[in-house]
Amino acid sequence: MLLHASGLHGVEAFAGSAVQLAALGNLSRPPAGCALVLAHVLNPYGMAWRRRVNENNVDLNRNFLLPGERWEGAPALYAGLDPLLNPSTGSPPGAFRLQLALFALRHGPHATRQAIAEGQYRYPRGLFYGGAGLEAGPRLFLDWLRAHLSRATRVLALDMHTGLGRYGGEMVIREPGVGATPRPELERALGRRLVDPAQGAAYRIRGGMGGALPHALPGARVDFLLQEIGTAPTFTVLRTLREENWYHHRGILDARHPSRLALLEALNPATAGWRRRALVHGLTLLHEAAQWLFGGSDDMRTVQYRGRGTDLAQ
Repeated sequence: MLLHASGLHGVEAFAGSAVQLAALGNLSRPPAGCALVLAHVLNPYGMAWRRRVNENNVDLNRNFLLPGERWEGAPALYAGLDPLLNPSTGSPPGAFRLQLALFALRHGPHATRQAIAEGQYRYPRGLFYGGAGLEAGPRLFLDWLRAHLSRATRVLALDMHTGLGRYGGEMVIREPGVGATPRPELERALGRRLVDPAQGAAYRIRGGMGGALPHALPGARVDFLLQEIGTAPTFTVLRTLREENWYHHRGILDARHPSRLALLEALNPATAGWRRRALVHGLTLLHEAAQWLFGGSDDMRTVQYRGRGTDLAQ
């Protein structure tokens, strides 16, 4: 089974949705004994309201904790960051960049980034909040996998995101601990280097969807890859997330509010060039994964960009 997921981070869904729509016109039926599953927009609330989180302010890619893990705690440095990331009174301070830089100078840029993005379970109104329990959306998704895909013996899952990496570039991250296939073999098969979050190019997270798949499908050998399409600089993305979150918790719920539109642009740039690159990256990885997983069958037609992507991503 080849599983392609989009929209776990709501407002990031547009690129993944465009790839899935385009794939329906590019990929023919898989060979016998194989399946292609497109899980479309796993966080519809976030997509509709231009939020990265769901209706409970939960980052769903921090919500899939494993059996025995508790939805509590936060990285050690997050307590010092929370007043900066989630100011309780007044408007967002204009000195945010300077304050964050000073914090990173004191604690190190990698440690600061890891503390911000790892996932926290102590500040419900804060950024990267993983929730107090398994949310309804993730529960429905895992239940559906167990009910319909329990016979799968081999699973390659691709989860498409935007916002991390250089503008228009691609980063494919292998979920730590979820790898039935040796890294060199998978890299050769897909024709790309797989990023290890522990080596600094990305960051480790708690409660990622990838870690939950082997538990939902215990009879399958599972590989999980998170595909990131780069957009704005990291600080710009963080600043827009912070500002949107601040306005949301002060009752600004309009999907057309400037803070929501800024977040949409930061994670789904309006330029035709970026959208074309996102489509090509997404379709190419999907095609190469299908060719490898399905044994190089000729039944899977070559994926080509047909010039429709800027419409699909509107």
